Amino acid sequence: MVDILKFVFFILDALLGLLWWAIIVSAVLSWLVAFDIINLRNRAVYQISTFLDRVTDPVLRPFRRIIPPLGGVDISPIIVLLIITGVRAILLPGLLRTLIGLSGGYY
Repeated sequence: MVDILKFVFFILDALLGLLWWAIIVSAVLSWLVAFDIINLRNRAVYQISTFLDRVTDPVLRPFRRIIPPLGGVDISPIIVLLIITGVRAILLPGLLRTLIGLSGGYY
């Protein structure tokens, strides 16, 4: 049972890590498009941008509703990155230890 819990939390941590990187890449890509370094007429750039928007937008949208842009800069990705980092560093390990303790195993 303990190994299954560890595996599930490993997968959760990995997915949160991938989401973290997707948000970073999406932000950098949006800056590159905004400064006309690359453009969305390039099919590969368009497909990557669309994919990243579909992955990150459901997570960022609730924060964009709450947090207004500051001086035209969207800071919701920064807030989400901080939350993901906190969940990965504090909540997941604590929850895993608690569940392992409740199951009678050792961490």
